[in-house]
Amino acid sequence: MNKMETIVSLAKRRGFIYPGSEIYGGLAGTWDYGPLGVLLKNNIKKSWRKKFILAREDIFGLDSSILLNSKVWGASGHLKNFSDKLVECKKCHKRFRTDRLDSKVCPGCGGGLTGEKQFNTMFKTFIGASEDSASQIYLRPETAQGMFVNFKNIVDSFHPKLPFGIAQIGKAFRNEITPGDFIFRTREFEQMEIEYFIRAQEWEKWFEYWSKQMREWIMEIGVSVQNIFEREVEEGDRAHYSKRTIDIDYNFPFGKEELCGLAYRTDFDLKAHGLDYYDEETKENFIPHVIEPTFGIERIILALLCDDYNEDEMNGERRTVLRLKPEIAPIKAAVFPLLKNKPELVKKAREVYETIKKRIQPIIFDDNGNIGKRYRRQDEIGTPWCVTVDFQTLDDNTATVRDRDTGKQERVDIKEILAYFQERLN
Repeated sequence: MNKMETIVSLAKRRGFIYPGSEIYGGLAGTWDYGPLGVLLKNNIKKSWRKKFILAREDIFGLDSSILLNSKVWGASGHLKNFSDKLVECKKCHKRFRTDRLDSKVCPGCGGGLTGEKQFNTMFKTFIGASEDSASQIYLRPETAQGMFVNFKNIVDSFHPKLPFGIAQIGKAFRNEITPGDFIFRTREFEQMEIEYFIRAQEWEKWFEYWSKQMREWIMEIGVSVQNIFEREVEEGDRAHYSKRTIDIDYNFPFGKEELCGLAYRTDFDLKAHGLDYYDEETKENFIPHVIEPTFGIERIILALLCDDYNEDEMNGERRTVLRLKPEIAPIKAAVFPLLKNKPELVKKAREVYETIKKRIQPIIFDDNGNIGKRYRRQDEIGTPWCVTVDFQTLDDNTATVRDRDTGKQERVDIKEILAYFQERLN
């Protein structure tokens, strides 16, 4: 298997990510997050929210509705401009994005292709009991518009001074013609997005500021700087609202592709929605401009899995290990009894487990298989530390703590074990 296939296999086997609707043959472009995937995703959200909302005074959190009045999408330009160019095979009738084709024939059957057509990628649905044009609405293709239409609400509630931002984490939906590359391109995905409102003359300063902030956070959560590349998006490839966009690309196994993006949206959106800002100091009304940092959670997860997946040798045995940073790892620690058939060890291990669990979560109790197999299992899901309760524990109240990356083991007094982990997690 190549690296991508290996990661997909690991993700399913260990409960990170499952194919959507698998028992019915699956549904292209959909994936379900298992117990470890949910924990990993939540840790990423927590880190992002801490850096970009909780640690700042100028960013206001929001959770806007997925369903918006259709007039929002008319004003924002999405009904007219949110589309991809596609061609259709004349023989098998499969459709393809033209920017993803390497030839002028169908990659599946070799048939001829039609001319280019525009395909709007927003999902349509209906609200209420009627299914007519008056009740037609759309699943949001981006979280941004929910923030723009709440601009006045935030200003009226909190009276922020420029510059300030609105941020949210939420689902978005795009009817991708050709989803693929595991969770990289899907029809349902989750964005972490900021709309930062500024004075027009300061846009270049804030653009550079947010570019730096984005790269900083990406590296803080453990994405390797060697695999990150900044790319200027040419005018013809930018969204209709953008005057300048840069993509931060990651070197995925299938090539360098967008990990996250930064756009200067000018005053396009607020002007389109008829919203302005009153400066109480200068007594003037004007329309702020917007800098937009956007992160896709699925792509961040994929980059971390690719970056942190390793195969090495420890104590003469081959092993698979996910070297996730402890604060991002889904499980913080695992507690073992040395032997599962010794009641006194199991009882003591349970006591240690309950002690740690009160303050550090999530941790797991594992007594399945021999100690070596347990270590390998925890290495594979990225657990930073394993705690083994053995016969010495019964004598001196110490346990063995083993480090995932180095394999180093040390005896730690159980009374000090909470402080031991807290120090390394902070």
